[in-house]
Amino acid sequence: MKPDPYAAWRIRSFRLYAISWFLLVFAKQVETVAVGINVYYRTGDPLSLGWVGLVQALPIILLAIAGGQLADRFNRRYVILCTYSLSVVSAAGLSVAAFLHGPVWWMYIFLGLGAIGYALGGASRSSILPQIVGAEIFSNAITWNTSIFHIAAMTGPAVGGLVMGWEKTAVAAFVSVMFLRMFSLVGVAFVKNRPQSEPMGAISLENVLAGLRFVWNTKLILATISLDLFAVLLGGFTYLLPVFVKDILQVEEACVGYLRAAEAVGAVCVAMLIAHAPPMKRAGAAMLWAVTGFGAATIVFGLSRWYLLSMLMMFFIGALDNISVVVRHTMVQMLTPDAMRGRVSAVNNIFIVASNDIGGVESSVTAWLFGPVISVVGGGVGTILVVIASALTWPQLLKIGSLQDVRPVSEPLTVADEEREIL
Repeated sequence: MKPDPYAAWRIRSFRLYAISWFLLVFAKQVETVAVGINVYYRTGDPLSLGWVGLVQALPIILLAIAGGQLADRFNRRYVILCTYSLSVVSAAGLSVAAFLHGPVWWMYIFLGLGAIGYALGGASRSSILPQIVGAEIFSNAITWNTSIFHIAAMTGPAVGGLVMGWEKTAVAAFVSVMFLRMFSLVGVAFVKNRPQSEPMGAISLENVLAGLRFVWNTKLILATISLDLFAVLLGGFTYLLPVFVKDILQVEEACVGYLRAAEAVGAVCVAMLIAHAPPMKRAGAAMLWAVTGFGAATIVFGLSRWYLLSMLMMFFIGALDNISVVVRHTMVQMLTPDAMRGRVSAVNNIFIVASNDIGGVESSVTAWLFGPVISVVGGGVGTILVVIASALTWPQLLKIGSLQDVRPVSEPLTVADEEREIL
């Protein structure tokens, strides 16, 4: 029987979740572009962009495990509503800071406040999707979920760049972000999710560390998120886009948003292809080749002096990265039992979400020390080396077959058991 490419959309709660997710990501993209342009054009210092990444990464690193406890102990929908409300307060604070022309450190404070909400609610948001759709269409839901992310990431930066080109203080951008986040929470409020499969025990050190232990012992999960961690840590350079736009490509500031949009266009194109094509038969090999291509495109972007070539490389970066995202997220969610999805998602968020922001710090520091070109080109080379190291360290990655066959494991598996489970 031919798979239904629109299976997830036939579920009302998924549609509500999808709309909410789009608004949330769109708002974050507008905020990121507005903050990046505002901070760099006011300071002229690449390191100031690194601090933007750091203040958003630290809450994830420090609080994500606590967020995993919340996700597995309480109704995940309620946790999302409570914790993500902080992001609304954060946007309101950024609006006031921009209106009053406050110092840059005000922005760091309010960005950190929003990051606290994401840190505590991120595990619930990541792990609620299997409670909305069944296992048989989860891979389809993930594909559309990443498509929604990248559609928002395609349109959000473009809108953010246009708004910043029109109104330099970013007040309009931040006010828009505040309202978008409020509407996003309204969508979540009407989602119907199945309750967790079994109650969680009393708070203990063993319960707190259960997610870490499960990830460490389930080598396929450890391998996929480690690959993404180091690839993004070294190859992620989006925090430096204002530097390239102003100092290297020498185009107008709105092009920061257009470059980010080109990345998302590539991701959406690949997502549509994945959704309508037959399931990948060798998902592990596809992921490794995709990350290798991601590193190669990053190198070309770093060397480019032509705006159109840079746009094309951003397109390829988004397209190749999305292949890795679909494989990784499906593996993490479907190998994990529902009762532990919150804690495992928290560990995944530390690896993935924090790596984006810490990668921004790394790129900014190396750009400050050696220049932006060396920073980006070196990151691309490092990404390719990470792929080689991952394939040698975890050869079972190459043996991952169809994602539709992935099912939760009751106990952490040995390497041999994992291979039999997935193939």
